[in-house]
Amino acid sequence: MQANEIKNRLKSLIEEASTIDSNLAQKLEEINRWVKNVKPGSLMAKPFVSLFLQQIIADAIVWLRLKSLPYEEEQLALNALKPTLKYWYGYLFPKWLNQKDPKFYIWKRKLMAGEFSQQDAKLIGTISSSIENFGGTVVQRYIADLSMATDIIVSSSQTKPLCIQLTSISAKFNQEKFEDWHKTLLFWEIERGLFLSYNPSITDFINQIINIVLDNSDNLKIGIYLKLNL
Repeated sequence: MQANEIKNRLKSLIEEASTIDSNLAQKLEEINRWVKNVKPGSLMAKPFVSLFLQQIIADAIVWLRLKSLPYEEEQLALNALKPTLKYWYGYLFPKWLNQKDPKFYIWKRKLMAGEFSQQDAKLIGTISSSIENFGGTVVQRYIADLSMATDIIVSSSQTKPLCIQLTSISAKFNQEKFEDWHKTLLFWEIERGLFLSYNPSITDFINQIINIVLDNSDNLKIGIYLKLNL
């Protein structure tokens, strides 16, 4: 999507949401105020801002379609989704819409200032593709990453997905990050999570991550926020 198309789509979705879900309309209006004075060329020169906007537009479209359905049909539509998408649209996304996000203003500023870089994007893409090849499902969202400390949401054979944070910070130095991650998951009432610290210099570390993620997706109990180090 080009910048003008993004801005026009945001405005039309705000208007549509105003009659269906005021919380979505409010969030979209906040995002619209954030970008409305950014020139189209400047907006397209900020790839993470542009990608986030396209992502939130896509989510808003799905959400409005769901909320336009009678309750029973909405539930049938949610149940027809893959487990990770059902978890996103049925739980995490509405939570984000209905709650004040204490990190939203921080990461909006960082995105616009070019201070955000997905250094692990290639790794996460490889992991996600492998999980899907094994029959699992994965969801990635900037909202989950930046507000909910969740790089990927994974479901292997269980219908209850697992929120996962990956970090290459060594175990010796990542305790503060782990504590912030744990508090964030509790704030969003995410019922279980995996904090996985990896060493990219270890042979076959990607396959080790994949095996650990799949195993914990199936077996990690509700109420457990597990920290593991490779």
